[in-house]
Amino acid sequence: MIPAICLLSACEGKEPLYQEQGYVFGTLVDVSIYGETEPRSRQAASEVMQEFQRLHNMLHAWQPSELSELNAAFARGESKAISAELVAMLQDAAQLSQQSQGMFNPAIGGLVQLWGFHADEFKPVQPDEKQIRQWVAANPQMSDITIVQGRAQSANKSVQLDLGGYAKGYALDRAAELLRKQGIHSALINIGGNVLSIGRHGKRPWRVGIQHPRKSGALAALDLHDGEAIGTSGDYQRYFMLGNVRYCHLIDPRSGYPMQGVQAVTVLTRGARAGVLSDAASKPLFISGARGWRAAAGQMNLPEAMLVDGQGNIHLTTALQKRLEFTDKYIRPQVEQ
Repeated sequence: MIPAICLLSACEGKEPLYQEQGYVFGTLVDVSIYGETEPRSRQAASEVMQEFQRLHNMLHAWQPSELSELNAAFARGESKAISAELVAMLQDAAQLSQQSQGMFNPAIGGLVQLWGFHADEFKPVQPDEKQIRQWVAANPQMSDITIVQGRAQSANKSVQLDLGGYAKGYALDRAAELLRKQGIHSALINIGGNVLSIGRHGKRPWRVGIQHPRKSGALAALDLHDGEAIGTSGDYQRYFMLGNVRYCHLIDPRSGYPMQGVQAVTVLTRGARAGVLSDAASKPLFISGARGWRAAAGQMNLPEAMLVDGQGNIHLTTALQKRLEFTDKYIRPQVEQ
């Protein structure tokens, strides 16, 4: 199963379903195209995979990239010319950060690195508490960044951008744009648990499953309609154990420590920025925890959302409850208006 989300409506016979998989953004990606000839599907999927690789190379946080070069300039207190595409991304990410009251904060890449998550393989590490306090006190924010005539500069040298909570969603939207331009009317794009749907899987909607955060297999399933995206943030993919404590890559910018007490958050989005929202908008809910997630969902305009807390209890909105079918029929989620 692909992490976080799995494609449940696989080939059940001789249906014209083409699937291509790859590994980019540090995760598995899958492009499924229905109802087209194999050469046409292969060409379309190949173009999407090339776009994913281009974005991966552009936005890598700890290998040479346009983003890492910008981070180096920020650390030196210098400005740097950046591409129009990156300008638009940073402006969008800054707006989402403001909307979330800083709970979605791509400027804390220094903290992510301090905890050892800027690596392809990360090892258990306990950062020095003084260093953590210094990063929190420095308070890097997206609002520290100014962009004038294509040159970006930060008033705060501690700003280190990590777009790991934005890039996958942006890539989903780009993939959907490319596929639609090629006349593809039915496809499902999956980037490590962020999934976007185009059209239908033949006569039925695309059906996807939400990965159980502690067991193999799906926690629940739902039909994904045209233009909808679903995204899950969890503590079960990028994490390490130190003693009996799980430390995940989702860091609370207020404390400087990895968020605990939440196993997963899933959000359902739609519209022109469905991909970006499925990725970025789930983070404030996760960081807000079981007590604050519902208010955070309201801030991010997410009527359809679900949180699995540290004990495995499921909390979800009424709107998402209407869409989900739980694998375990005995699950009794806590529905919050």
